[in-house]
Amino acid sequence: MNNIDVLIAEIGSTTTIVNAFNIEEEVKFLGRGVSHTTANTAVHRGLRAAINDLKASFGGVTRLNRKNTYATSSAAGGLKMGVAGLVYDMTVKAAKEGATNAGANIHHIVAGQYLKHDLERLQESDVNMVLISGGTDFGDWKIAYNNFVDVLQLELNIPVIYAGNKQNHDQISTFIRNHSQKEFVSIVDNVYPSVDYLNVEPLRKKIYELFEKHIVHAKGMNEVRRMIKGSIIPTPGSVMEATMLLSESIGNTVVIDVGGATTDVHSVTEFSDEFKKYFEGESKIKRTVEGDLGVFINHMNIVHRIGKSVLAKMMDVDIPVLEDLMHDYKYIPTTETEKRLVYELTKYCVRHALDRHIGDYRNVFSSSGRKVLPEGRDLTQIQNVVLTGGALIHLDQTEDIVKDYFKNNLNKMVPTHEVKIYKDHDYIMSSIGVLALKHPKEALTLLKQSLHMEEND
Repeated sequence: MNNIDVLIAEIGSTTTIVNAFNIEEEVKFLGRGVSHTTANTAVHRGLRAAINDLKASFGGVTRLNRKNTYATSSAAGGLKMGVAGLVYDMTVKAAKEGATNAGANIHHIVAGQYLKHDLERLQESDVNMVLISGGTDFGDWKIAYNNFVDVLQLELNIPVIYAGNKQNHDQISTFIRNHSQKEFVSIVDNVYPSVDYLNVEPLRKKIYELFEKHIVHAKGMNEVRRMIKGSIIPTPGSVMEATMLLSESIGNTVVIDVGGATTDVHSVTEFSDEFKKYFEGESKIKRTVEGDLGVFINHMNIVHRIGKSVLAKMMDVDIPVLEDLMHDYKYIPTTETEKRLVYELTKYCVRHALDRHIGDYRNVFSSSGRKVLPEGRDLTQIQNVVLTGGALIHLDQTEDIVKDYFKNNLNKMVPTHEVKIYKDHDYIMSSIGVLALKHPKEALTLLKQSLHMEEND
């Protein structure tokens, strides 16, 4: 087989995967090629190796005839953004949410006016995009405008997005008209146009566009762009697109993605009638990323948190056995003991990522008695859970991790009704999102096939 409709590359922190699909005469997942990500040398080499692996799986064909090629990337830390806003719990929060929903990892945050040391830290950081927000429409305009000017004058040669008070649009356009950095500037609708209202969609689309245009933060990515004929978006952004696509079809959905370096939780949900008034203006979509929770690059971080003696007891092994496993740690476990180790690390990642993503019930006492108020993200209406990432997909009984969490954390805003739990068996969730931008119907069919759903579910 050497004729395919779509090839989608996923350039991750540890592995590079290429997935092949037909979407015209028959919608079908055809196969996968895998290689180590070569971020320390040049990422295109890992991509070529993955394509060669795919060719080998097709019987050793020498050429792949593909009509379209797309890609997602989280190599070299993925999309790293700096964010500025006026008030931390308002415009900064809105900007962070818009950026993370598009797949960014936030590396620099400022609330209020940039001070000298803030600008120095930004200049020394490794961010590859900056987002300036601040002020509701027709509210405060000075701080957002001054922050924009201060960042632009650093001449960072990276994209700068303005998503603050729209009163600044004209003077920003005037300021950049003859500025050396004008090619890096974008203006989008205010991410926080009025109090308690988030407007993240224009920002998310702009981040995708700029990521594809300016993605130069991993060695060899320019060569990758020459190999890719279609879109390139951040991998977590693609997973969010797939989550939104699926939720439109089957209802409120949360996706848990345990990777080698990070654990991401994506949710698309309506809020409960009981607490809906507390979430007025909140976005139905949310992504949280835990950069310290992963089962390969960050596995020792988790081992230290659990403690070797506790982990050995959980696995029912002696400490020397655990230490031997640590010395020769494998990303893809093969023995039962190795699988038990990765299972416990995965369980830790899932539980702590859900702790941080899901809101709590807070007791408030007043003269009229005790009241229960929500604090954080409301997932009480979730109907479906999707598990993706190598460990959650390939290990047995990972569904039990989520079931036990919901059962034993009733102080959190978890669903108390039965939920359906699906595995991304073909491991294509992060490919589906970028495909859905151009072919949503076919993308949904492929995703349901991977989740082992009936097409009319």
